[in-house]
Amino acid sequence: MTTITALQGLRPVGENTVRENVGVGLDELTVGLVIEHRPGRTVTATDHTLMLALTGNPAPVHSDTQFCAATGREKVLVCGIVTLGLVIGMTVRATSGLTSANLALDDVRFEHPVHEGDTLYATTEVLEARPSTSRPHEGVVTCRANGYNQDSQRVLTFTRTFLVPADAATVRSATNY
Repeated sequence: MTTITALQGLRPVGENTVRENVGVGLDELTVGLVIEHRPGRTVTATDHTLMLALTGNPAPVHSDTQFCAATGREKVLVCGIVTLGLVIGMTVRATSGLTSANLALDDVRFEHPVHEGDTLYATTEVLEARPSTSRPHEGVVTCRANGYNQDSQRVLTFTRTFLVPADAATVRSATNY
């Protein structure tokens, strides 16, 4: 029998078996904590095209290279909802992977253009973490997330509020996560 030592981000669940951790509990999200999320994510033409199709967005700045050239842009701009979705998605595993509800998305600012082929990275800073007054087994967490491109230019910033379990271990045991 092999003894499994504590591995960062993993926990033992059986002989020679570990499971990845998804999300955290209220006590792990302390105010001031900054998380750098990895891996980064390169924006693809497929990401962009699918979102344009799903939303029905007809803006030529997102789809017409000739329009972009005529208006002084070298390339089409990636739709902001793609950038927002990718950056939020990068933050979930480490912050809200065990959430039971997203409560708010505030102060969204798109600060730098994103193009197909750009690689995005994200950070999250915990602004507030407190027990929920209406749900005693959960906590309310507010974070400031930032998205950066491969040149370290901030492309997006927003605040997100969500519920996390007060005790992540209990939720993991009950849900097999």
